[in-house]
Amino acid sequence: MTAGGGTPERFPDPDPDASAPGSAARPDDDLVSLSATDLVEAYRSGTLSPVEVTAAVLTRIDALQPVLNCFYRLDAPGARAAARASEARWRAGEPAGPIDGVPFTVKENIAVAGLPRPSGSAAFADAPPEPCDGPATARSREAGGVLLGTTVMPDLGMLSSGVSSLHGLTRSPWNPAWSVGGSSAGAGAAAAARLGPLHVGSDIGGSLRLPAAWGALVTLKASHGRVPVDPPYMGRVAGPIARTTDDVALHLSVLARPDARDYTALGPGYPVDWTDLGYPAGGPAGLRVGFHLTAGAGAATDPEVAGAVRAAAGLFAGAGADVEEIDPFCTPRMLADLDLFLRARSWADVAALGPERRAAVHPFVRDWVRAAAELSGAAVIAALAGIGVLRRATVAATARFDLVLSPVAPMATFPAHWPMPSNDPATSLDHCAYTAPYNFSEQPASSVNAGFTSDGRAIGLQIAGRRFDDLGVLRATRWFEGTRPNSATPVWPD
Repeated sequence: MTAGGGTPERFPDPDPDASAPGSAARPDDDLVSLSATDLVEAYRSGTLSPVEVTAAVLTRIDALQPVLNCFYRLDAPGARAAARASEARWRAGEPAGPIDGVPFTVKENIAVAGLPRPSGSAAFADAPPEPCDGPATARSREAGGVLLGTTVMPDLGMLSSGVSSLHGLTRSPWNPAWSVGGSSAGAGAAAAARLGPLHVGSDIGGSLRLPAAWGALVTLKASHGRVPVDPPYMGRVAGPIARTTDDVALHLSVLARPDARDYTALGPGYPVDWTDLGYPAGGPAGLRVGFHLTAGAGAATDPEVAGAVRAAAGLFAGAGADVEEIDPFCTPRMLADLDLFLRARSWADVAALGPERRAAVHPFVRDWVRAAAELSGAAVIAALAGIGVLRRATVAATARFDLVLSPVAPMATFPAHWPMPSNDPATSLDHCAYTAPYNFSEQPASSVNAGFTSDGRAIGLQIAGRRFDDLGVLRATRWFEGTRPNSATPVWPD
């Protein structure tokens, strides 16, 4: 792909039915609007085939990719072959797993056998093909998922936007002038545009939740170790992004299966029944729920964002939850320490490149990491210790609550060409003070749409829970999804 973006690299397409449309009896728009859970039921009943669904999704990708620029590698022949194999399994009554025949994508930093993994940067445009699938890819394919291809990301995953030196701009389906968020930018754009129902991204400070918030989507950054990743890293989590909570839970039933490559993964002593999403009494009555509308550090919260989250807290209170406003627990020093450590981590990667490759990294990222070039080892260790302080503060502030509600980000989305909401490397993490604490406390946190600003930009509600209570967070997310006012329910863009 050229740096201008727009057309994904494709495998040769020798299929005679390469341009086959969806079923004449079912308009393509109807097929691509179905959730993964709907598709599985339709396959089981025999009213739909994975072949026609995949054809409809590929047709829509061809139409929207030039505008959105969300795919890096699109494997149409591979997807069609996987769909035909799935159709045969369903006809035989032998589906491979919970997502058999469901189209899915993975973020380009998650390995796919035979594909390069350039991490969004022109510095790695010549990255070699990966020898094998990463955990998320492998589990999804083993369960019968139809891999469409890989989705784009910004340089090194260190921007909260769809700005990339390798891919150009990824734009929001809601409005191409808006950022889709990042770093799971392509995954968020593809999910909101209905280019398949299931998408896998990753998150080290908000990279799943921010695109979900700004795309009116649903995601769960699970407890650390719940979803195996390779290589594992402090704070890093892979996970699903979709249009519904049920689809997020369905994909987690696959993604959370073991993989020996992740030595930090949770063992069999932490099982989850991902189908058990309903409250026994029908609602959250009796739960202790905290909420806060200021993060304690970073950017000030936009009044419209705060108003949507306060209204969400009111819904929980109205359903019988014990709701209490709490003080923010992230401080400017904690956020600064995290920022400094992440700069040092990325500077180590960039510094190892030769001059030509280093010059190919996006200028915003180069400027951001350069601040760590002269740091002493003692300064980096002090910043790492500061992350421990952030973790301790997050756990202490939230431990007495079943759930904690907050904005995902203090602002709604921003211009598509900005690398970050502030467009300033000096304040690069100012939008992460709500999300990043839960990466490093290892607690689960979701994003679900809570409404829209007066100019139509989506607002994300973050629902966090105690470590390992991923199911409790998903239950609350699903309950809110079904209880929020109609004005907060997305009507997906064309």
